Amino acid sequence: MACALLAVLGLAGCAAEQTGAVLAPAAVTVPAEAPRITGRQRPADSDHLKLVASFGGEYRAPATLQLLSEVTDRLVRASDRPDQTYAVTLLDSSVVNAFALPSGRLYVTRGLVALASDTSEIAAVLAHEIAHVTLAHATARTELELRSQLVSRVVADVLNDPTTGAQLQNQSRFALARFSREQELEADGVGVRTLARAGYDPYGAGRFLTSLNRTLALKTGTGAPGEPDMLASHPGTAERITLVTRAARRSGAPGIGVDDRARYLAAIDGLSYGDNPGEGAVRGRRFIHPSLGIAFEVPDGFVIENTRNAVLGTTPEGSRRLLFDQVDAESGQGLDAVLKATWNDTIEPGSVELREVGRYPAATALSRGKDWTFRLAALRVGDTTFRMIMAAKGATDPEPAFRRWIASLAAVSPAETQSLRPLRLQVVQAGSPNPDELARRMAVPDRALERFLVLNGLERNASLRPGQSYKIVTE
Repeated sequence: MACALLAVLGLAGCAAEQTGAVLAPAAVTVPAEAPRITGRQRPADSDHLKLVASFGGEYRAPATLQLLSEVTDRLVRASDRPDQTYAVTLLDSSVVNAFALPSGRLYVTRGLVALASDTSEIAAVLAHEIAHVTLAHATARTELELRSQLVSRVVADVLNDPTTGAQLQNQSRFALARFSREQELEADGVGVRTLARAGYDPYGAGRFLTSLNRTLALKTGTGAPGEPDMLASHPGTAERITLVTRAARRSGAPGIGVDDRARYLAAIDGLSYGDNPGEGAVRGRRFIHPSLGIAFEVPDGFVIENTRNAVLGTTPEGSRRLLFDQVDAESGQGLDAVLKATWNDTIEPGSVELREVGRYPAATALSRGKDWTFRLAALRVGDTTFRMIMAAKGATDPEPAFRRWIASLAAVSPAETQSLRPLRLQVVQAGSPNPDELARRMAVPDRALERFLVLNGLERNASLRPGQSYKIVTE
């Protein structure tokens, strides 16, 4: 939903996480708790409120926000438009993302703030977004989109040639993708120059993008970042790292400028990390959603992630994947009809089975695609309908693991709800050069050492500096 909203609001984006999952969650709308927009509010205010609501609301962290504002002010003075006014909003989202409105509103998620390891890295992100505003990228993209839509509509409707109109529309998608990628690279170059002029380390951009790349690799479970889709609005992270490193070399020698690592870590100490438990939380192989009152456990080998639209899971080699999401169902609609209405591929004839899973009515089915085999389920818990989908690469039927997974769906006990606490960043000092000592204190489901190194921007086989501060994740 976030990506769709960004397009509607004409935002210029940023360091977005890309996962390229095979399974796609159902479309959802802006949460019902979004602030009500009054007739006196300007369109820009409306856009801001919608955006903030869709990313979990504002996150209250005065010390962090003060640091972000001070860094922004310093960057603006060094930018090509020092007269432009900016305002920073910290979003309550674990997704690593940042973006800007043409009005000068900048948005940074707490997930991105947690990933950065010093002031120069967070300054690099903000400088990139400021560059989008000064270069008027959002306005230029909107004009290109409107022009492309107009041409294809005229050909299809006025000239009565829908085939050519569809071809032109398809070509415009490629043109817009190329345009967006060029915008991102241009903002990277301008951002690094601004970073250096403001006195920050220009190599901070490369360090942060490297951490982002390694984070994406952790998400894919393969140890290597996923390849970006050819229509992705962002260039591959490796391509961006090459560009910003080259720009940093032109700006100055390695290590120049302000590092201010200790101050940055002090400003983010205690920041919430990962999921907001009220919107569902992952604890090991278990997913718990107190508001919906449900929980389930995924089979051995799966690593799961709670996104705003769905719970996504994958095995380390990527040969099995799963999805859990909520879907809209019409009043009185059968669960077998829900499956057929929410699944784009063909469902195997005779495979639909109506049954009970635990205490809940359910419908299950089988679907075979060209490269994947899918097991599907729609389950009704009270008035809410959920989908549970498991995919296996090739012709392998994932039914045994799938049935264990759907059978684990159950109500959350009050005791478990009360015991659920948000994870937080804690800044601690290293007692020895061995990173394993701090990695063992990480409250993460797997690969604690690797996650510790990525979180702190450290290379594999790195040694810690005794007495220096590092980030860990604690309950």
